[in-house]
Amino acid sequence: MSDNNQPTSRGNWGTRLGFVLAATGSAIGLGNIWKFPYITGEYGGGAFVIVYLFCVLLVGLPLMIGELMIGRRTQKNPVGAFKALHHEKSPWQITGWLGIASGFLILSFYSVVAGWAIAYIFKAMAGFSGTTEAIQSQFGALVTSPSASIMWHTIFMGLTIAIVIGGVKNGIERWSKILMPMLFALLLGLMIYGLAFTNGGMQALSFLFSPDFSKLSAEGVLSALGHAFFTLSLGMGAMLTYGSYMKRETNLMKDAITVSFLDTLIALMAGVAIFSMVFHYGLEIASGPGLIFKTLPVLFAQTGRWISVPFFVLLSFAALTSSISLLEVVVSYFVDERKWSRIKATLLLGGMIYLTGILSAMASWKVMFRGSDQAWLDVFDFITTNYMLPIGGLMTCLFVAWVMVDKERAEEFGSKGLLYKGLLFILRFVAPIILIAVFLHGLQLLPFMEY
Repeated sequence: MSDNNQPTSRGNWGTRLGFVLAATGSAIGLGNIWKFPYITGEYGGGAFVIVYLFCVLLVGLPLMIGELMIGRRTQKNPVGAFKALHHEKSPWQITGWLGIASGFLILSFYSVVAGWAIAYIFKAMAGFSGTTEAIQSQFGALVTSPSASIMWHTIFMGLTIAIVIGGVKNGIERWSKILMPMLFALLLGLMIYGLAFTNGGMQALSFLFSPDFSKLSAEGVLSALGHAFFTLSLGMGAMLTYGSYMKRETNLMKDAITVSFLDTLIALMAGVAIFSMVFHYGLEIASGPGLIFKTLPVLFAQTGRWISVPFFVLLSFAALTSSISLLEVVVSYFVDERKWSRIKATLLLGGMIYLTGILSAMASWKVMFRGSDQAWLDVFDFITTNYMLPIGGLMTCLFVAWVMVDKERAEEFGSKGLLYKGLLFILRFVAPIILIAVFLHGLQLLPFMEY
């Protein structure tokens, strides 16, 4: 098969640093700053972290390499890439469509949650005060206010569309070079504050890096597997799309390792920063999803605005660097395959995603799902997390390892090709088994688990 190169006018990353920052930004999102700390608290700390790191190395990194390989070789969007590597009517292009649909749905509700983060920047500026119940009730008031949720959703989607409409080099790369250093600086400052100016710093380090495997359950292991996969933006075509803008001479292996390392580093730094303050103020470490919007504001009432405002700015930056990659996945298909202009594709598809997101912003709008009335946000989250992303990741694994195997030669990974053979083994046998386990666990169908 030919490589079917796209014309250079499609766009490429201007610099290697630009790609690394953009790809790391895609991986770093609410999952790193919000989800990683609370699931680490739920599953015992250090032992969970070790399993998570092992899973990133064993599953996340190989699958990221696979997605980047597909994108760089074809220089196409997720659907076009599978057609170029197989044939025009290839059934494998379903994988690409699944990635586009995942990006569309995830961004629709992700934008609503990210809008809440922006809203909390202004709440932090005003200052958190009053009783614990009063501070925590602010989140419930925000979520149940359709006008407020839609307003912040509108602002966040507007920012995302404005960046993506600028293109790869002048939009995504330029803003990644601005947002990512600021995000890292904010997080570093919060971590230093937690370690140096609270009494919880050493306790946080011990909790995160002193493993006690007696506290780790089978459910914790599967959660670590799932989070290692999802935190790297895998299974939704984001890394494939970003890989399609890579230049041929780019060291793919080196860049994939760098992105995985930075993503993991940010997650651990967020854990140290958050748990330092949580332990200092004696808050519950396993607070669940409410940790960011309900538990931490109670803490921020004591630390003051100079900690709370940077934290929610950090959270918003992390969400924005991820959202632009989700929109780019969708836009790239219409630019490549339908020959739409970038402006038309971004405005139209961004607008459609925005309108879909209104369903998630309207907390009172319920739908019958799995035998009960549930909010649209929860339904979209469940479908993408438990169905679409694991299936997309599994199909990508199988395609790279069994169909695309003759497309990339061993010299990419070393003169003797041992690393390449190891990568193929993981993608052929190890990663698929793990992804199937994560998929079944999400559906509560694993036979040895109690649900």
